[in-house]
Amino acid sequence: MQNKFAWISTPDELWEDKKEMITTALESGIDHVLDFDDIEEIRKLGNVKIIANNDDADIYLVGINGEGDGFVELKEDFKDSTDIANAKKAKSEGKTVCAYIKITDKAHEQLAVKLGSIVDYIILVGTDWTIIPLENIIADLQKLDVEIIAAVRDVDGARVALETLEHGTDGIIFEANDFNNIKKIAQNVLESSNANYELKLATVTNVKSLGTGDRVCVDTTDMMSPGEGMLVGSYSKSLFLIHSESLESEYVASRPFRVNAGPVQAYVMVPGNKTRYLSELVAGDEVLIVNTKGETRTAYVGRSKIERRPLLLIEAEYEGKTIRTILQNAETIRIVDANDEPLSVADVKPGDKVKVYIETNARHFGIAIDETIIEQWG
Repeated sequence: MQNKFAWISTPDELWEDKKEMITTALESGIDHVLDFDDIEEIRKLGNVKIIANNDDADIYLVGINGEGDGFVELKEDFKDSTDIANAKKAKSEGKTVCAYIKITDKAHEQLAVKLGSIVDYIILVGTDWTIIPLENIIADLQKLDVEIIAAVRDVDGARVALETLEHGTDGIIFEANDFNNIKKIAQNVLESSNANYELKLATVTNVKSLGTGDRVCVDTTDMMSPGEGMLVGSYSKSLFLIHSESLESEYVASRPFRVNAGPVQAYVMVPGNKTRYLSELVAGDEVLIVNTKGETRTAYVGRSKIERRPLLLIEAEYEGKTIRTILQNAETIRIVDANDEPLSVADVKPGDKVKVYIETNARHFGIAIDETIIEQWG
């Protein structure tokens, strides 16, 4: 599932009141602001992207005081369209461009599709998305290389927009005029971005001590709870749920932000249903935290440590196929059993049932594709 996003438009308030709303949005993870009056003041609040019909904006907006918002009459054949001309001009100047369109009739739906072939983002404004055929507009625009944003009022409107059709809109925009509303919508957008993975049970068939190798500890910027970890494996189609170091041990203190994930060549699941090699991860990269139910959330790598450690091979069988992963041979490294309990690699044995994720498609450069790839294990 793709990551959804939220933008805010600023309320028609005095700067001090507006400032508090923008600050709340930033603290909630929303960093794109549509504003026409206080661009320089807003930039002082943090790393913010400004959307405006202003050359100083990060994203240039067309459609305000144009055909998009109904200020200029829209001709049926779109001949001499101000918005289309402005969008083409801004793109030719190398700008990132967003179109603003109030969907009031079929002609404006068609304008949205026309502009969708030109701009990078398109904001769709409707009086009621349960009445306006948002799904029709999404279906037309999804054929184009444009990010679709629905204007909403509250968290219910956000949910409708983000979940319409199979994929929903890419994002939403709303007026930041209520602290609780900002936080609720931001949380809803975050949850809409989180994919669920159907975890299966595989049967352990072999456990074998290996020599030493380079293994990777992934330290994230999030605290993980018992039952959470990452999907890691020697083959990108077959990943084991590797438990976080969120449990206390008589040997070492807990490190709830860490997953001792495996050797450098192993794959780890990241957002967007993609995989990365563990050795590629650096500070700032996104990784996927997964719990025993297959629910996910995104976290960031704070540090990735590669160290020489003794390794252990675990082989398991799922529907007649052998899957494998390699982990550090240490009591504090755990996978997850059939009862959703952490199982130390020091205790794992043939016959144990463990949680895994099985992908039906092959992967090319970490992206799932419908292709047959055979990996040989020596």
